[in-house]
Formats: sequence, C-alpha cells, structure tokens
Amino acid sequence: MDLETLQQRAEIIKKVRIFFDTKNYLSLDTPLLSPNLIPESCLEVFETTRLYPQGSREKSQPLYLIPSPEIYMKKIITRHKTNVYQICKCFRNGESVGHLHNSEFTMLEYYTMNADYLDSLSLTEELFASLAFDTSFEKITVKEAFARHAGFDLFVAAETPGEMEAQAKKLGLDPIPGLGVPVLYDLIFIHSVEPNLKTGKPIALLDYPAFVPCLAKKSQDGRTVERWELYWNGIELANCFSEETDPQKVKEFFINEEAQKEKHALVKHKVDHDYWKMFQGCEQSKYSGVAMGLDRLIMALLGKSSIDGVTPY
Repeated sequence: MDLETLQQRAEIIKKVRIFFDTKNYLSLDTPLLSPNLIPESCLEVFETTRLYPQGSREKSQPLYLIPSPEIYMKKIITRHKTNVYQICKCFRNGESVGHLHNSEFTMLEYYTMNADYLDSLSLTEELFASLAFDTSFEKITVKEAFARHAGFDLFVAAETPGEMEAQAKKLGLDPIPGLGVPVLYDLIFIHSVEPNLKTGKPIALLDYPAFVPCLAKKSQDGRTVERWELYWNGIELANCFSEETDPQKVKEFFINEEAQKEKHALVKHKVDHDYWKMFQGCEQSKYSGVAMGLDRLIMALLGKSSIDGVTPY
C-alpha cells in the first residue's frame, strides 16, 4: 500500500468522524474481546483463551473476537438513549479471503435514536455526500429485485410448496432436494440477483423477507422486515435495521439462532442468555442501526478493485 493511498484512507476516515461528530453522535470504544456474543448462524467467529498466572485460583476463560461491536453498543443505547457511532476492527472466521473479504476488517457502525431504517438511509446518503459523492441512492425492494432479475414473485414462490426449488431450477441452478425456503432464497439471491446490482450509483435493497432471521422489526404486512442493504457496483457495503426492541422477540431470536449454532457452527461460542432483559422497559423505544464495511467503502471511493489495495497490511 503506497503512501498516497494511506493518506487517502486516513482522510476518508477523518471525514467520517467529522460527519458524525458534527451531528453530535457519541464516539464509542468498546471491547474487541468478549466472553459471549450475539448468536448469528450465518457467521463464524474466532475463539481465544484468557490465561491466568500460575498458582491463581482463576480458571482459564474462553473469549471471542467480535464480528461486530453491536453487542456492546446496544448496551449503551438501551441505557443512555443517545446516538452513537464507532469505527473499530471486527473479525469473521470461516470465510474465503479474497478481493472483498478479509478475516480482520474495519467496521463503521452507527445507531440513531427515534429513527427507523428509512431515516438511517437518508442519513447514509448524507454521509456519502459529505465524502464528495454527488448522487442519490437508487432504491428498490427485494421483491422488485427478484421480479426484475430472477423473473418471479418471491413471496408467492416462498408460500407455495416446491415453488422456490422449481424457480431455482428454471434459473439453471441445481439445488439439493429438500432445501428450505431461506436456503433456496440465498442460493437464488447470490447467483441471480446480487450479480445484477451493478450500476453507477449505490443501490439500497429494501424490505427483506421475514423468513431470513435477523434482529429487525417486522413490517406491517408481516412478510417483510424493516431492513436494507447497500450495494455499489455489485459490492455489499452496509446492512441496516429498524432495531427490534421487544424483549420476548429478542429472546426468541437468541434461542433459535443458538440452536442453529449448536448444530452447524465450526466454532461454538457462549451466549448471554440475559441479553434480552436489557430491552425491558425499552419496548416503545425506536432506533435504527447501520453496519458498514469501511474498507469496502474506501475501496469503492478510490476506485480500487480489491480491499488489499486500501488496507495497510
């Protein structure tokens, strides 16, 4: 990585900080090692061990590198009800290393009180404008994207037995018989929808199906959740929710995802089974969070073809 690119990276990060500081977001610095994590069946994590001095009565303790600072940021939000942001290192295991992936990467994460996912989308457009990006986002729903690029109605297919598998075969895919709707959805999205999200401007993909598990609030129709993901030239940059604040629904998510982790995870990790309790009394709170891969954003802004070109080591 040459000196000029290092300087450009530092300038972009400085502009990001100025943007949020000017809007009076509290800058956080939360732990990178955690004794427990939010269970997410789609992610693998790194485990390490805290050792104590010889002769100590303390036993060794497993710790995990965070895949996102979300677990700690939400503890501050639910207690202090303030807008926050953080730029930090995050870690994800079990992924191929390539031009868009690295096991260690830089995350920008920000949460806005009294806001939903559409408010966060407007804020993110402002952020891009502050980085000298002079175009608005294209906005389409996941349903529209499937109709446009896969040629069928996602929700009709998802609710019709055997139809998702039939649509996958029509698209030239060869799914293993008996796959569930969420897996077939992922298969079709990755092979037939995502490759077509390549335009000259960022695309916000809105209103994800509710059968894809996440901690987002459900929309009024019950079929979708208040979530968007941001793509630029086919590269996924960010993920956003209207955050779920119902303690029981948070608890149910943890139970279901932990069960999936126990069945399939390469690295099983501890879960804070009391995490849902911090949302008690916050049921009426409204806030939205965005997680953005900062290396990918810098790569896109500088016109690079790989994150290797914008990471110092």
